[in-house]
Amino acid sequence: MHTVNANGANIPALGFGTFRIPGDDVLRILPKAIQLGFRHVDTAQIYGNEAEVGEAIAQSGVSRNEIFLTTKVWVDKYRHADFIASVDESLKKLKTDHVDLLLLHWPQSDVPIAERMGSLNEVKKAGKVKNIGISNFNIELMNKAAEASDAPIATNQVEYHPYLDQSKLLEAARSKGISPTAYYLMADGKVPSDPVLKDIGAKHGKSAAQVVLRWAVQQDGVIALSKTATESRLQENYDIFDFSLTDEEMQAIHGLAEPDGRIVNPGHLRPPHWD
Repeated sequence: MHTVNANGANIPALGFGTFRIPGDDVLRILPKAIQLGFRHVDTAQIYGNEAEVGEAIAQSGVSRNEIFLTTKVWVDKYRHADFIASVDESLKKLKTDHVDLLLLHWPQSDVPIAERMGSLNEVKKAGKVKNIGISNFNIELMNKAAEASDAPIATNQVEYHPYLDQSKLLEAARSKGISPTAYYLMADGKVPSDPVLKDIGAKHGKSAAQVVLRWAVQQDGVIALSKTATESRLQENYDIFDFSLTDEEMQAIHGLAEPDGRIVNPGHLRPPHWD
């Protein structure tokens, strides 16, 4: 597995995401994922499974310093005092003295971006966080966050899959050294049955899901989050570095983008507009 240099943060290109994975399943599946070779684990305060993620890492038999661990601050903790307290709580749950990456989970908030970025920088300077980033920010807000921060932003974690054209945001992120992290790559279950993706997969002896994960990490600087609670799928998700897609295949996948391809669009959390 290759790593992506994201403004100085060396992030494994393929991560194991824990969104909507209950704690019991995290305890069951995450140690197996780590033993298989996953070294990038993504969670968040709002997922309600930080404690189980911390326990699973401790049980995995792999040293904590070999794991790139990401969590995210929820929007109700953006005020400075709440922010700092929430980070300390996350670290306690995760059974660690630092996380490798801390993100602002969504942009919409009455708390000024300068205050939010100031808090991110504060916990970074304190050594509680190695790298900082954002999630679900549009280009305008991403630029404002970068301008308000002393430390560079490593990533903007965003919805990205073949049915959603994110080329403008990816280009804007790269111009600032920010490496986008793609979530929802399976497009809420649409990917595995897509005939175009299945046909491309058949040519490589791979599944449609593997094709899309490969499509993501084959793009310049893009980090991909995979997710499964099914043990048999772990190996499938991990085995995406032993083949490459042709330029024509990459373009065919990009060509699946739809005008209304966005799936994750909560009105009270999203930015004022998407790019």
